[in-house]
Amino acid sequence: MKNNLKIFTWTLFDFANTSFSIIVVTFVYAVYFKKTVANNEPIGDLYWSIGTSLAMMITAVISPILGAIADYSAGKKRFLLFFTLQCVAATSLLYFVGSGEVFWGIFLFVIANIGFEAGLVFYDAFLPEITIPKNYGRVSGYGFAMGYLGSLATLALIFPLIQNDLIRLTYPVSALFFLIFSLPLFLFIKDSRRKIEKPESYFAIGIKRVWTTLTHLRQYKNLALFLLAYFFYIEGVNTVIFFSGNYAQTTLGFSTSELLVFFLTVQTTAIVGSVVLGIVADSIGQKKTIVISLFMWLITVVLAYLVVDKTMFYAVGLIAGAAMGSSQSTSRSLMTKLTPPEKKTEFFGFYSFFGKSSAIIGPLVFGMVSFISGSQRLAIISLAFFFIVGLIILTKVKDPKIETITAPSK
Repeated sequence: MKNNLKIFTWTLFDFANTSFSIIVVTFVYAVYFKKTVANNEPIGDLYWSIGTSLAMMITAVISPILGAIADYSAGKKRFLLFFTLQCVAATSLLYFVGSGEVFWGIFLFVIANIGFEAGLVFYDAFLPEITIPKNYGRVSGYGFAMGYLGSLATLALIFPLIQNDLIRLTYPVSALFFLIFSLPLFLFIKDSRRKIEKPESYFAIGIKRVWTTLTHLRQYKNLALFLLAYFFYIEGVNTVIFFSGNYAQTTLGFSTSELLVFFLTVQTTAIVGSVVLGIVADSIGQKKTIVISLFMWLITVVLAYLVVDKTMFYAVGLIAGAAMGSSQSTSRSLMTKLTPPEKKTEFFGFYSFFGKSSAIIGPLVFGMVSFISGSQRLAIISLAFFFIVGLIILTKVKDPKIETITAPSK
């Protein structure tokens, strides 16, 4: 397969999986859960934060181990297929969740979200196999841009369902969209495989490799600093994604149709942010580009706290979309640049660990502040703390030139 076609096939998975992200995590199900499943009670925010945090906690724990196993057995694709099917199945079953069924609403969401998030560990680890280091920024950006295009396509697809109040039908439609457009990666992208001797279980091998990496982590000081910075700033990013729909609906009184227009706006600028700032990152460096996106996030949360007008909130969405596209895609490309090739999936497991474990705290903080104070405005402004701390730590990270990164000698 020619390289450009391989890159396009890889990005189709981004196109596919954001149907779950936009429909379930950010927009339709997030609002449906608060409004219908939790009967629009204030504690609905807390229930939702517990569900998101639980899914992230489980994913955070298993990701490094799964990544280490995948590196050992060279089996990224089979793990990715398993978690994709898990997400698709659980998302489809959300159709049966009705008013007051909080347990099943959270349970199925957690199962689906684990499938989605764990799968990203193996999907991201394909990046260094499909392009060269000097193009990591733009190719990662292309992937996220395709993802946001997928969001737009999904929103267009479900718009008639929303207009006709067929909200629950959007979940199996989202699942089918994910399944269909993820198939090209499984059919056409090759995953290097090798025969191995297994003197012990895969789980034991995974634990051992993770422990070895942890004990040598001081020899990856720059990478460790980046992961720590990422832990904090992605905290804010994930929490905004989880609660933006609820915030617009509860605090600003957005209708479902207005929310649809808002998320179309956000996804459009996210495409621009992913592509343009991905190219910029290859020119000025990933670190400087992430710094720019973090300042954009700070502007976003301050404006979200201040605005009372729906029209102004659309402007906030424009900035948030560009910041989201840039911060996510550029973080992935910088991680790829900093990672030793022979440990790529394992380190992306740690990348997932830091990203997902950070998302345990942020949603809980938002949910608790909102529940205790009765104000989502105070909850949204509290997220500035995470962006500021991440920015401070990021200043200590060295943005490497294009070079081969090797593991430390034993």
